[in-house]
Amino acid sequence: MTTNNTLILIAKKHKTWIDIVNSFGCGKETSQDIVQEMYIKIHRYLENGGKDIMYKDEINYYFIFKTLNSIFIDLKRKGKNITIIPIENLEMNHTDVNYDEAYEKIKDSLSNMFWYDRKVFEIVNSGESIAEFSRKSFIQYYSLYNTYHKVKDKLKKLL
Repeated sequence: MTTNNTLILIAKKHKTWIDIVNSFGCGKETSQDIVQEMYIKIHRYLENGGKDIMYKDEINYYFIFKTLNSIFIDLKRKGKNITIIPIENLEMNHTDVNYDEAYEKIKDSLSNMFWYDRKVFEIVNSGESIAEFSRKSFIQYYSLYNTYHKVKDKLKKLL
């Protein structure tokens, strides 16, 4: 089954995922955020060659539950630094952004960078931790860290 089809099947059970996160003791907004983060994690997992998360013709609920639970635990662990701001308090900045044009700028900038910088950015941005990448490649952690953040800052300036 393709990534998009799997995500569509998972999204059909959105209310179920919200109820599961609510059972952890989260509020409505936090539950929505955790479920959205789960969709992103599963999409990355499937895109990066992860095994299909279907069990026969059904969604593997245990996998989804464990993903939601791990995101919740991470949130609790980092809870000291998290401030929840109600969406009503945010000012909406309505600017017309041409996302296709911005994406093309980023792609062009990446393609014109030195191959090492581009490759480090792509690997870390795909979800590999800098520490793990450092262990696998035998490149010093700070070298990878500085390279990744240098490229990220360059790309931010484009936007």
